Amino acid sequence: MTRRPRAALFAAASLATLALAGCAGATAAPSDSAEPTSLTWGWALPTSWDPVTSTAGWDTHALALVYDGLTQLDTEGQVVPGLAESWEYSDDGTAITFHLREGAEFTDGTPVTADAVKQSLERGRDQENSTLAGQLRIVVGIDVVDEQTVTVHLDQADYQVPYLFAGKTGFIVNPAAFDDVGALATQPEGSGPFALTEFVPNAHADLEKNDDYWNADHIFIDDFSIVPVTDPATVVAGVSSGQWDVAIVPPAQVQGAEAANLEVETIKALTVRALDVNSTVAPFDDQRVLQAISHATDRQALVDAAYFGQGTPNWQPFPDGYVAHSPELDDLYPYDLDAAEELLTEAGYPDGLTITLSLTEDDTALAEVLQAQWAKAGIDVTLDVLPAAAVAQNYVQRTLPFVLDSYSGRQSPLQGLEVLYGAEGLMNLGRQTPPELTAAIDAARATPTDADDYAEKVQDAVEVGVRLQPNTFLFSWPRILVHPEKVTGIRHWLDVQRWEDVKVDG
Repeated sequence: MTRRPRAALFAAASLATLALAGCAGATAAPSDSAEPTSLTWGWALPTSWDPVTSTAGWDTHALALVYDGLTQLDTEGQVVPGLAESWEYSDDGTAITFHLREGAEFTDGTPVTADAVKQSLERGRDQENSTLAGQLRIVVGIDVVDEQTVTVHLDQADYQVPYLFAGKTGFIVNPAAFDDVGALATQPEGSGPFALTEFVPNAHADLEKNDDYWNADHIFIDDFSIVPVTDPATVVAGVSSGQWDVAIVPPAQVQGAEAANLEVETIKALTVRALDVNSTVAPFDDQRVLQAISHATDRQALVDAAYFGQGTPNWQPFPDGYVAHSPELDDLYPYDLDAAEELLTEAGYPDGLTITLSLTEDDTALAEVLQAQWAKAGIDVTLDVLPAAAVAQNYVQRTLPFVLDSYSGRQSPLQGLEVLYGAEGLMNLGRQTPPELTAAIDAARATPTDADDYAEKVQDAVEVGVRLQPNTFLFSWPRILVHPEKVTGIRHWLDVQRWEDVKVDG
């Protein structure tokens, strides 16, 4: 393929609006009925084009354009081959051997080898500022068996690894770029379906098809652009006029999109609106305060008022029907103002409580509904509206103790629990993990994903996390995309939105 030189790319990083998401894979049979063409996607630019320093789960959607994982997930969330064509575990589950796809190349023409996989995974685990370190701490060694075979050794039996490596954690970065890893934030070097040709932070990213991608026969888009949606109210008009070919749309705009005769794709996703809480900071160090806030939240009214009914009340990080969703947690803290006031009194706030909730401008409407609901229980909330970049950095800096956020799901539910509750989890603002939660997660890791008791073990870990940890979940909601009829082949990926077999006519 032809590429513009790395120097042509902008060298400043972009911090995208926080949102949600996951990753995916697998393909359908190709069709010869349409010629490759161009597509503009209304979506958030990533916080970094380097999966090792990316800070938002939402980034995976953009990163999957330029990187490929060892594995992928299909539309049902099941693991399928990616850069690795096959894999097998050792008898005790403490090592997994991946057999790489013959002929896979990075966009500079360098082959994707076992040594490249080793170097990429080790950087994710060991680099000082890596946001993947907590998820890769399970890797205690990597052996290069031959050019196409690599064995990953684990700290214990862990059967989630093929799922883990379907997302950012398993995105393989070209080691040729490691002499200047800082440049990867704006100049990615991967082996994915596209290559970045121009990046203007906060404005757009332009990409071109990677003709050497192993699954290039299923990519029918020559030129791909990401242009962020800065004003959600303009999405319907923008898609109708051709500013975007496909765009994410807020629930408030669904009716308008339908009236404009646009196609509306309501995609079940692993996204949950949540409150990130630092439990080392008062008054959030008292579980009774957090339980009072949860009891003071009318989740169904919240969905109806702020999301126009596009959501489902939830008290846990996984949606109904997903393997990790525990029925035991449904309606855990029902809407009950009397219970909320009683808990506040027990916690030492008989006259009410004053707190600050940090959020991005996009979440103002949702936060105002919460503010009004909590006021009925004597909880006075000041809304601290901040730039998206500041809220994104809180995952690392942890200066904001109470944040309205979204959990975007991960490729493995246990990986998700590490992000939410692990000692290095980005959404665990207090960085505290009870030993009983660690034990429950480890028990689930050691259970094969096809075992009869796997779901039970995972749900047990979820229950321990939700009951002991401070993060508060509000409701699950879908990923909603709109596009004109000329765009075909959009599939409903549970995880990352992929572009295999998507075509644009005319």
